[in-house]
Parts: sequence; C-alpha cells; structure tokens
Amino acid sequence: MSAPTKLNLTCPECGSDLVIDVTSGRVIHHKKPKAPAAGGKDFDSLLADLGSTKSRADEVFQRELSTLKDQGRLLDEKFRERLRRVEEDPDEEMPARPWDLD
Repeated sequence: MSAPTKLNLTCPECGSDLVIDVTSGRVIHHKKPKAPAAGGKDFDSLLADLGSTKSRADEVFQRELSTLKDQGRLLDEKFRERLRRVEEDPDEEMPARPWDLD
C-alpha cells in the first residue's frame, strides 16, 4: 500500500477542515466551519432579547415624547421672560440697519 499524499485534518483552534500535501507540507485546501445560526442562541433566549429590546425602545420613545411635550412649555416661558424684559427696559433707539447707513 502506498503512503497517502494528502492529509485531512481538523484544526483544534478554529475547527477548520484542512487538506495538507504530505510532500511539501503546505495547505492545499482550507474550509472554515459554518457559524451556528443566530449566534448559537436558542429560540427562547432570542425571544427574551426581543422583548427586552422592545421595552427599551418603548422607554426611549416615552422619554422623548415627554421631552417634546415639555419643550412647548419651556419655549413659552422663555418667550414670556424675554417679552417681560423688553417691556421693563425698552431700548432707547433701534439698532442701525445696514441699508440706512448710506
């Protein structure tokens, strides 16, 4: 029986299938292992992750919605404050307009 010219090995580090030429010692073919579907997680854990992601999205949405509702009130307060300041201390003269300087 003649000696084999090729060796089929599995890499212990990454799990790849290797075909090695015996005479030269070089790798002839390299095949990576298939990655497990869904990152190796089962259906129940994926469903739980989906639920937690949905709850986080709802929290962010509610927080932004309350910020938008509060934004109108804050803008009204700022406007009233500026209006009060103008009424208390009106400017003596209007600022110069560029087209009036000629």
